[in-house]
Amino acid sequence: MVKRTLGSSGLEVSAIGLGCMGLSHAYGPATSEQDGIALIRAAVDLGITFFDTAQVYGPFSNEELVGKALAPVREQVVIATKFGFSFDGSRSTGLDSRPEHIKATAEDSLRRLGVESIDLLYQHRVDPDVPMEEVAGAVKELITAGKVAHLGMSEAGVEAIRRAHAVQPVTALQSEYSLWWREPEAEILPLLVELGIGFVPFSPLGKGFLTGAIDSTTSFSDSDLRNTLPRFTEEARTANQALVDLLSAIAARKGATTAQVALAWLLAQHPWIVPIPGTTKVHRLQENSDAVDVELTAEDLEEITAAADKVDVQGERYPAHMQRWINR
Repeated sequence: MVKRTLGSSGLEVSAIGLGCMGLSHAYGPATSEQDGIALIRAAVDLGITFFDTAQVYGPFSNEELVGKALAPVREQVVIATKFGFSFDGSRSTGLDSRPEHIKATAEDSLRRLGVESIDLLYQHRVDPDVPMEEVAGAVKELITAGKVAHLGMSEAGVEAIRRAHAVQPVTALQSEYSLWWREPEAEILPLLVELGIGFVPFSPLGKGFLTGAIDSTTSFSDSDLRNTLPRFTEEARTANQALVDLLSAIAARKGATTAQVALAWLLAQHPWIVPIPGTTKVHRLQENSDAVDVELTAEDLEEITAAADKVDVQGERYPAHMQRWINR
């Protein structure tokens, strides 16, 4: 697996990481612990060294799964997790990035992951009630104490990133970015270039839509997040099929899959972009990791981008109650 460095931080990871959320959370019933461990270890065998989890995935069970799966290869991998939500038992109750809460829940993450230090600790969502200087300062103290190596942010806007970075250099921003959500291109990517921050796109395959495996007739389980997302209504999926058709045509020409072309396009945008597609299937894991071998010429990239510009993607990313957590 090809390696990439996240911005100017020196943190080197595989060019494709693994988003582990879907093994425990959001996309239907959780996988069994045995199957989850097997999938994560298959990723290691493929050369993937970058694994993403969070306190709220489960909640908590995903960190435990990731920690158990990676324990035998701890020194060979980079583990990222996230803080920023409050909990009532095992139920998330909202945002909380108070410094004392960050420090307490970081200790919980260390215990669940079974590690002495968290490689990359993200603020999961910006908390409007806590100044970014206090948030970054709390993580800086954890870094000084040797409990965290790098600070990350997720779905943060320009002002929040600048304020945090002034206190503690931000190693990576994790936000949604793909051919069907290109909002970061306007202000976020230029800022990351300026500050030397890496970018970790989540949902790089549009929550599965850009694989071509989902169409207007697809049904999701009752516990699948996509049932609640405006972009996944039947009408939106019908309208958005044009983007998948575009990728399919390019993929056929390249001898690749639509998912691989979508990931290759992302990889080609900047050398410090590291997508973290998630999956519960080993054959999809192999498919995604092979995207690093798909070569898109400058002409290919121009064609894909120009064609995607003409597709008017339908549906908001999130319903209103979730959209309020996005700091733009």
